[in-house]
This record gives sequence, structure tokens and C-alpha cells, in this order.
Amino acid sequence: MRAAARPGLVAAATALCGVVAAAPPGDPAWTAAPAAGRPYVYLEGPAGSVLQDTLSLTNPGARPLTVRLSGRGAPVAFAVPSVTVPARTRADVPFAVTVTADTPPGDHRGTVRAVADGREVRVDLRLRVPGPRLAALTVEDVRVDTGTGTLRYTLVNRGSTVLAPRLAVRAEGLLGTLLERPARPLPVTLRPGERTTRAEAWPDPPALDSVTVLLTATAPGASPATARAGAAFASGPALAGAAGLLLAATAGAVRALRRRAPTRTPRAPAGATP
Repeated sequence: MRAAARPGLVAAATALCGVVAAAPPGDPAWTAAPAAGRPYVYLEGPAGSVLQDTLSLTNPGARPLTVRLSGRGAPVAFAVPSVTVPARTRADVPFAVTVTADTPPGDHRGTVRAVADGREVRVDLRLRVPGPRLAALTVEDVRVDTGTGTLRYTLVNRGSTVLAPRLAVRAEGLLGTLLERPARPLPVTLRPGERTTRAEAWPDPPALDSVTVLLTATAPGASPATARAGAAFASGPALAGAAGLLLAATAGAVRALRRRAPTRTPRAPAGATP
């Protein structure tokens, strides 16, 4: 493995190296593997570099074999999309992996794929980009649907490591705590720079209240991230009930005031004879 002298340069040569003896009946057909018998491709280099390695294709058959080459999950480039390997021959095919300038430090995975005669062989590709490892998570765009109580939010991985987030939910109303869920794992894994928008169900939101919702997201190695949102719940039946209670209370207060008011006796005019 080595860094190319110029980024973007892909080796174009296909070198035929050695001859393979004829395969006995029943032996596997063609094979694809990293050169030098390694179990997988391992490359390491900084962001902005181009790394090179070699894939060995072995054809033990009695006729030439055309193999289609590609990569997945990583920027793998072959000089040509397919290679024809002569009978009983091994072909060592160079390929390049471009580490883009915005690739975060850490470990990355991909595959090198070879397809021929209706069969596909996948070779594991492991790429390591050196640099400081930072775990950072944020919670953004918290919204409350006052019609259903659904809480919507976005989690963003702002660091350079893969995160497995957990989430805690708390909702406070005018009279106290309405909802409290301790931190629990979420069924999601965030790669560096990745974001996901999710929803939390709240089956029994208040009918009439002013609520503040607090979300707290955590992940191993990352500082807790919090975000809050306010919402005013006011359903039609609840408003009607509140208005009725207000009217009843007002009427009761008027009646109480009338009962407490003193009764005054009219005074006779001055000089009148009883």
C-alpha cells in the first residue's frame, strides 16, 4: 500500500504474474483476493490522498475469463471496468482508493467487487484515516405536534467517530411534569457527518396546557446534547370546558357578593311627621 504521487492518478497497468496449474475436477472456479494472500485490503492515509493496492484474479479454467470490477462503500477506481484473464493464469490488477479532503479521521469500510460467469466475489476493504478522534452529537429542530403530541427532532453526528445515540425525554407543564422517559438506546447508528430525523410518540398529551419539552441525547465519549421546544395545547372540548368553568366561577362570585352586601333601610325626609 502506498500513496500515489499525484491525487487522482489511477494505475492503468494490468500485470500477468505467473501461471496456475490446471484445476482438478470439482475445484473452485476463478478467485479474487488481495495480492500476497491477505484476508482483506487494508489502506491508511490522510484525507486528500490517493492510495493504491492490487487485486489478484486467478483463472484455473481452460478458457479465458472476463471479470467485471467495481467498488462499493468507498471511492474505488480501476483503470478499466473489466479484465480478461487467460486460462490457467493469475492477473494482478491495480486499483486506487481516493480519500477525499472531507473524509473524517477514523476507520471506514467498503468492498471491492469482482463479477464473472454469474458469480460475485466481494473483498473487504478497510480504510483508516489518521487524525484526532472526536465524538460530538447534537439535537436540532425539535418540534411538537399539538394535534397528536408527536415530538420530532434531528440528531447530527458532528464528530469523527461512529455514534450509537441514546435519548431521554421530559415534558413540563404549568402544574408539573407531564412526561418523563429515561435515556434508552435508539435503533440507529450515525457515521461522521450523518444526520437522521426521528419522531417520538406521546400517546396522552395534555388537552389544555403550556408545555416545555426537553430532549437529551447521549453517546459514548460525547458530551450530552440537549434541546427544548415549547408548545401550547388547547383542544376544542378543553377550551369549552374551561370557558364553562370560568363562567360558573364568575356567576358564583357574583352571587356571593350579592349575599354579602348589607340591606339599607330608606331614611325619612327631614321634617316629616311620623
